[in-house]
Amino acid sequence: MSLYARAVRHAWRMAGVLALSVLLVLTTDRFYGHSSLAFAGAIIMLLIANAPMLRFNCPRCGKNAFFRGPFVVPWPNRSCNRCGLDLDTPPPSQNR
Repeated sequence: MSLYARAVRHAWRMAGVLALSVLLVLTTDRFYGHSSLAFAGAIIMLLIANAPMLRFNCPRCGKNAFFRGPFVVPWPNRSCNRCGLDLDTPPPSQNR
């Protein structure tokens, strides 16, 4: 599986975790009233789920697929901004 495909899978996973975090806050607010613990739980869920983002680096130069200059964006690059490598090509097979 290519780096881009794995990064896209991570982006969809993050969208799901974001939806779950919003639902956690909304249901807690609905049934128990405003709670800082619900917000803290949502933030912790998002931090833990987003930690793997830092591993989607270009194999040639090491630039992260989610960074556009100094900004982090929710969708990965299909090609590296620094060296131009196509991140959508699968790595060469190790079988001989």
